[in-house]
Amino acid sequence: MTFWVAACLAAVFVGMSKGGLPVIGMLSVPVMSLVIPPLTAAGLLLPVYVVSDMFGLVAYRRDFNGRVLVLMMVAMTIGVGIGWATAHLVPESWVTVLVGVIGTAFALNFILRRGQSAEARQMRVAPGLFWGTISGFTSFVSHSGGPPFQMYVLPLKLSKTVFVGTTTIAFAYVNTLKLIPYYALGQLSLDNLHIAAVLAVPAGLAVFAGVRLVKVLPEALFFKVVIWALLAVSLKLIWDGLV
Repeated sequence: MTFWVAACLAAVFVGMSKGGLPVIGMLSVPVMSLVIPPLTAAGLLLPVYVVSDMFGLVAYRRDFNGRVLVLMMVAMTIGVGIGWATAHLVPESWVTVLVGVIGTAFALNFILRRGQSAEARQMRVAPGLFWGTISGFTSFVSHSGGPPFQMYVLPLKLSKTVFVGTTTIAFAYVNTLKLIPYYALGQLSLDNLHIAAVLAVPAGLAVFAGVRLVKVLPEALFFKVVIWALLAVSLKLIWDGLV
């Protein structure tokens, strides 16, 4: 019973993140890790991410920045490849702490110094390749590619719906890409797929709840929620990696 409560809650977090509430999906693996090992949780939830991505793609199929999307997809592919190649070499706890530190530093800088009044940063290829690669790598290891991705994309000051759409499409791509190495590493099984099929129901419903919340939230409030959520989750990741 405890397993299914945690699993359904994690699926709702995944669905709401695909509906446009960034970062909250990163809580899914920590929640599942309360009842099963983290790597098992990541493998179990990947099909739920992929199914939820399909709903998100329908909702935001017209809202994205093509240049940013292509750049990040190329870089994230490299990051997934590095993650696959080093899967047995890099401790997951190290990656967890790294993601948490990056996200915390960015969020605090944004809150304390720059805030929403900062001018939009120009899109540059080199930083995009760097942060996109980090995002792909950390997404492969622990489904926590959000903070590095946002390190690059948030300062570009995209509109609310374009930011959400670009994020949704990029991670739909990278989650589908991860199916191949996850299968090769033995993290996907028929049992996992059966459980994921059940969890797809609450996750799918949560996608539409997330879409609705994005539509009603004022844009300034939306990005404040993103930043504070990023800070909260990043601190949680640091804690998880150190204990």
